[in-house]
Amino acid sequence: QVQLVESGGGLVQAGGSLRLSCVASGRTFSRNVMGWFRQAPGREREFVAAIDRSGTTTNYADSVKGRALISRDNAKNTISLQMNSLKPEDTALYYCSARAGSFNSPTADPGQYRYWGQGTVVSVSS
Repeated sequence: QVQLVESGGGLVQAGGSLRLSCVASGRTFSRNVMGWFRQAPGREREFVAAIDRSGTTTNYADSVKGRALISRDNAKNTISLQMNSLKPEDTALYYCSARAGSFNSPTADPGQYRYWGQGTVVSVSS
């Protein structure tokens, strides 16, 4: 079982930056592929970024590639998402998620992630 708590969201102007963090509880954190997803009002949840168990391999949505950096610290049970050059279309509720099982691929498929946090809101003004 993994519990996830996100933080770091807020209101920022276009072109600004935010760093989202997610703290996980549970002894098996280092065994989980971790991901960030987001959901804007009236839209489906979409993939943002994911990272494998060791932090070696990452995966990004095309919409954030070059502007986002996902990282993890297994000693602190934490993952982070640094978002730069934010755009109004980045406005959404951002979720941290953990993939269950022994898989190590940082997949973009939300159906492969079992554990979800409550989310943190990111609002980008133009």
